[in-house]
Amino acid sequence: MISSKKFIILLVLFVIFIQIDTVAQGCSQCKMLSEQATEVDESTFGTNINWGILYLMIIPYILLMFLFRNKIKGLFTQLTQNLKKK
Repeated sequence: MISSKKFIILLVLFVIFIQIDTVAQGCSQCKMLSEQATEVDESTFGTNINWGILYLMIIPYILLMFLFRNKIKGLFTQLTQNLKKK
């Protein structure tokens, strides 16, 4: 059996030396928008790609807010109580 340290080292080396083409595939939405850019004007392409990036960025924040909603609620409750005391 391989020890856990050796396994982690081998895994890190494997990830470092993996082919760049397999890692850098890009997101499907960005790829689709860039392929459609030849059919539309440049201003539409820029707007669409920006909305795609914002869409991909907002999902993790929504998930985090959902997962930690009780802690966030407790934080705001504590802050309002501290402000009322002053």
